[in-house]
Amino acid sequence: MADLKYYDVILKPVVTEKSMNQMAEKKYTFLVHPDANKAQIKEAVEKMFEGRKVKNVNTMNLDGKTKRRGMTFGKTAKTKKAIVTLTEDSKDIEIYSGL
Repeated sequence: MADLKYYDVILKPVVTEKSMNQMAEKKYTFLVHPDANKAQIKEAVEKMFEGRKVKNVNTMNLDGKTKRRGMTFGKTAKTKKAIVTLTEDSKDIEIYSGL
């Protein structure tokens, strides 16, 4: 397992229509490092965003898509996505407030 620091775990937020609708339920979606586990993701969210308490973390591994250019085939990189649910008494995450 890789030695990941909390600031290396979360790569970027996922901004889609579905993820924006889940914000009403205090669920936030992030792209995370492929080697990160649920405990590391929980720690990273609580340290990066002060005053937030994580209730639950769901992760999914996404395989790379097959792409083609002419007769040559290749694959895009594998990614990992995490849906983080915050507790009811925690504050919202400000990244999404201006969207």
